[in-house]
Amino acid sequence: MNKSKLAFGTGSSVVVEKCQICGYEKLEPIMFLGYLPPVNKLNKIGEKPKEQPSYPAQLLYCTKCHLVQLGLIVDPKILFPAEYPYTSSTTKILRDNFAELYQECKTIVDLSKNDLIVDIGSNDGNLLSNFKDHKVLGITPEEIGKIAIERGIPTIIDYFRKEVVDKIKKEHGKSKIITATNVFAHIENINEIVKLILDLLADDGVFISESHYLLSLIQTLQYDTVYHEHLRYYSLHSLKYLLEMHGLEVIHAKKIPTHGGSIRVYAARKGKYKVNGTVEALLKEEKPIVLDKKNLLEFKKKAVLSKLELHSLLLNIKKENHKIYGIGAPSRASTLINYAGIDDGIVDCVLEIKDSHKVGNYVPGTLIPIIEESKLFEDQPDYALLLSWHIADEIMPKLKQKGFKGSFILPLPNPRILK
Repeated sequence: MNKSKLAFGTGSSVVVEKCQICGYEKLEPIMFLGYLPPVNKLNKIGEKPKEQPSYPAQLLYCTKCHLVQLGLIVDPKILFPAEYPYTSSTTKILRDNFAELYQECKTIVDLSKNDLIVDIGSNDGNLLSNFKDHKVLGITPEEIGKIAIERGIPTIIDYFRKEVVDKIKKEHGKSKIITATNVFAHIENINEIVKLILDLLADDGVFISESHYLLSLIQTLQYDTVYHEHLRYYSLHSLKYLLEMHGLEVIHAKKIPTHGGSIRVYAARKGKYKVNGTVEALLKEEKPIVLDKKNLLEFKKKAVLSKLELHSLLLNIKKENHKIYGIGAPSRASTLINYAGIDDGIVDCVLEIKDSHKVGNYVPGTLIPIIEESKLFEDQPDYALLLSWHIADEIMPKLKQKGFKGSFILPLPNPRILK
């Protein structure tokens, strides 16, 4: 997450007046999800409600480069506090994804023992742990980088900026592979970031990014992935436009299952690698959906109807005096709960694993307490609302195996009850 160059003040934000990629000024509004609180601003249970910031969440569409983006950039110091609670190693799907990325990477890039692998936004070192046979270096501004250091993964606790790039080049040389997973859509001034990546990248180096995927967002109605950490919602078309602006060529692209549907893209300097047929295939698949504004407006309509359907389902349950507990408190849960207007009168609590940083706090923007998950099996509520619904197939069998006897509510894409 890059230190902003937009002259942020404390608690300030910047309205997006032109496209974050191409600078086109005639951005078209798609959807407004209301004023949302920062997803990592957690208040302790029992703390009295007080004034808190919230920021408008509006999706805008650029007809020139086809980027879907947020209409407001919030100071990253607000969005990513030093005690940033997210740890990627605790999620099995991410551990498996990064292991698979490493194996795939070896089939595309000829790696030697002395090649440097740099991970931007390296978190607790989850991705780099797979590259242990090579030189690795993580970069993250959060204190969680100390966990990576304890695991033996060298990590610079700082933002990805020019001074850091210069330091790396001086001490380690240029990088054969640079990765940016679940971070490339989070950083403002994206064109400056790509320039820094190019500066650090070896002549035959490869840049690999993973980001939330616009096609998946549309197809599975993931309005809950819209929050202020996510400044851009990439399609391959918009990513290709961005990278080509800087002389980079997309050589491989694929859909991956992380975060409910993401896109992994390999890029290198033009002509350095053969372009895989996956690129043209994915562009072709995207074209009728992401290049037509009508589909984006249809997304808005479906999101509104889905919210109303969820309310109708919850209404019938509460009329019968049944208890509902939420399961999982990922960042996306904050958007769903706040956009859908769910409060502690509807959902009694949200349950998280015992060692989660979020236990003992309220869901942002609400007085819904986040409690350790054993309460689910002790109290046996009638319904469990799956806020990590995108991995329901992984969660439901585990909860049943542990003894949960109730029914599950899946809020998206079509609200429904599963026994």
